[in-house]
Order: sequence, then C-alpha cells, then structure tokens
Amino acid sequence: MADEATKLLDSGERLDAAALRALQLERLRTSLKHAYDDVPFYRESFDKAGVRPEDCRSLADLSRFPFTTKADLRENYPYGMFAVPRERIRRIHASSGTTGRPTVVGYTQNDLSMWADMVARSIRAAGGRPGDRIHVAYGYGLFTGGLGAHYGAERLGCTVIPASGGMTARQVQLIQDLEPGIIMVTPSYMLTLLDEFERQGVDPRGTSLRVGIFGAEPWTQEMRREIEERFGIDAVDIYGLSEVIGPGVAQECVETKDGLHIWEDHFFPEVVDPSTGEVLPEGAEGELVFTSLTKEAMPVIRYRTRDLTRLLPGTARVFRRMEKITGRSDDMVILRGVNLFPTQIEEIVLRTPGVAPHFQLRLTREGRLDALTVRAEARPGAAPEAREAAARAIAAGVKDGVGVSVAVEIVEPESLERSVGKIRRIVDLRPRR
Repeated sequence: MADEATKLLDSGERLDAAALRALQLERLRTSLKHAYDDVPFYRESFDKAGVRPEDCRSLADLSRFPFTTKADLRENYPYGMFAVPRERIRRIHASSGTTGRPTVVGYTQNDLSMWADMVARSIRAAGGRPGDRIHVAYGYGLFTGGLGAHYGAERLGCTVIPASGGMTARQVQLIQDLEPGIIMVTPSYMLTLLDEFERQGVDPRGTSLRVGIFGAEPWTQEMRREIEERFGIDAVDIYGLSEVIGPGVAQECVETKDGLHIWEDHFFPEVVDPSTGEVLPEGAEGELVFTSLTKEAMPVIRYRTRDLTRLLPGTARVFRRMEKITGRSDDMVILRGVNLFPTQIEEIVLRTPGVAPHFQLRLTREGRLDALTVRAEARPGAAPEAREAAARAIAAGVKDGVGVSVAVEIVEPESLERSVGKIRRIVDLRPRR
C-alpha cells in the first residue's frame, strides 16, 4: 500500500490479524448477549437451538447459533427486532417491501456514527480524500443508499452534492457545472447517465469525475469495463444491505480492484452452503452470512443475505475480501434444469456489438415448459441487420456459455423500464401454481 494511503488508515484498519480476531471475539460475545437479553426473537431462537451467548468461546462457535432470515424480520414487523427502547432510536430505514412486508431497521446515535465512519472508510479506500466533491445519486429516503453515502462523505470531510435519483438531464448538468470528482450511484443508473451525456452531445470522458463508487445491485467486470472506458474513471464496488447497516459493510480498494474488503471489526462474515447451511472453507463459493458486532438498536446474528460470493485473504487491507457478488440465491432462474443468473446474461449482452447495456429477462410458460426471452435495447442508430446479428449473437452466447436456449428480442433504445435504484432484471410472467 502506498505510504500516503497508509497514513490515512484509521485505528481499525491498522490492526494486525491476531488483534483483529481478539477484537472480533470480544465484540461477538457482547453482541450475542445483547441480542439474547434484549430481543425476544433471539432469546426464543437461541433457546430452541440449545445455545446461549456464553457458549461462544471462539469465533468458530458462531456456527452453533441459528440463522436470521428476511422472513424473520418481516414476521417481527415493525419493531420486534429492536434491542433498545424506542426513545433511543434516532432514525428508521426500511426496504421497499416489493415482495412482502418491508424490513424495518433502526439506528441509535452510536449506530449512525459507526455507519458514517464505515462509509467514510469506504470512500477513502475508493480514493476519496477530504475536500473532494461527491455527487450522491443514490435515492434518499427510507432506502439507505442516499443518506448512508451522504453522512459518510461528510464524515470524511468531503463536500456533498445531494442529487438523489431521477431528473437525469439535470444530473448531467450538475456534474458539468459543479465538477464533482466522485459519484456514488447504482451501476445501472450510471449507464443511464452515460446515455444522457451522449444524447446531449457531451463527451462523458471530459467531465471532472475520476472515481465512481457503485453498489446496491450486482454488476460484472464487463460492466466495469464499459463504465471505465466510456467515462474514463475508476469504477469500484461498495457493498451493504439495510438489515446489516446499509452501504459501507465492504468496499473495493481503488489500488487493487480485486474484491471488496469487509470491515470485519464491525461485521463478521461467513459463507455457507445455501442448501445445507454448513459453513464453507475460505475460498469456497456460497451464500454470504453476516453477524453485526457493534450495532445497538438492531443487532443481527447470522443474517442470510442470499448473496453469492466467496471469502478471500486481504490484500490492500488486513481484512478479508469478498469476491464481487455473482448473483443471489433467490434471483437464480432454473430454466429446464439449468441454473442461470442475470449477471451471466449481462456479460453476454455487454460484449455484443449494436446493443446497449440495458436488458431484461422475461419468464413465460409454453405448455408445460418454462421459456426465457432476453430483451435488450439496441444502440441508437443501429441498422436492422445489426439488430438481427445482435439477437443471433446473444442467443448463441447464452446457448454456448450457459447451456440453454432462449429467445432474444432487440427493442428500441430507451424502451425498457429505467430505475433510479435497483434495476428490475427479471419479469416473471409464468402462471402461479
């Protein structure tokens, strides 16, 4: 790590491996006791599993404790998972609730301070420095992205431009006029901004931006190359989820871009087999599970994220890395016996000439069999023969790379639904059984 960057590390980042493990165990035991003593759900869950907080004598003992799922959070809606009196809650965030009840999360003042510290640490790892101007285009409100990025940037000493989402043409103008050096946004909306720059006849490589910090949805190396080449910036990944804290659980370092370092002094990771729940060895791919180590308002114990990744040794930091998310176990499409993830289709679409990096997967049922149609937008000005060639290339790429036959439709530019947050990649039109 460069000497200049090393000087900027906070005390947590300066821990050696032995000191980190000792701190994790101390904080883990405290968090388990806090959850057991102050959250009826965890007391019942631990008792049913036959474990108590004092049974955790090593980090490996965490595997004896039961998982927490999103369904558990929804069943305890709205305040059942809170571990402090409601008068100590300083902020409430919630998921969108598009697939059921929203998951509600609360924060004490100390939680908000820790969260700001972790986002500040993340921005610094991405190359941000005090005094930088940061354009925050994550949505503000109950979604954790906007406010999480905002307070973290201020904690680092940056100037925040709270653009939020939407009003794409205005965002392009703000970037030109206010000259931010960093943008924080979902990768899919960054592509929408790129399209708007080009629509206005503005060279996106000529802006003041030098770093993009992208999160809130899985994105591939192909998308990184697309953004970096078209914008002339460094594109790095940030990871988080509201149930654990929000953005700032893990961050990719700009000097290595080799996976996201997990801030393990506050969030303890495991990777488990999605089917059996068995803890997998380092380097094996599976489902990411998090236990909070320092949260007060809403500690989470072995929370199943459904995100698929693997743990790797640290490089730019002492903390372990997680590989870029390859997909979600609940986003996996099983099509005629073949497992398929949207990120696999994304890689094929991004390398196909004549199409834009915007696509959608439509699942239907033809007779007794499921069918998948890939709908991808043509690039402006693409000739009919180029669109036909692109459709053939995508169909062949899916057949060769994934092993399943799909239909492909090349649709008009900007005709697929855009989102200022997470893009809706899968539309399931199959009849309910």
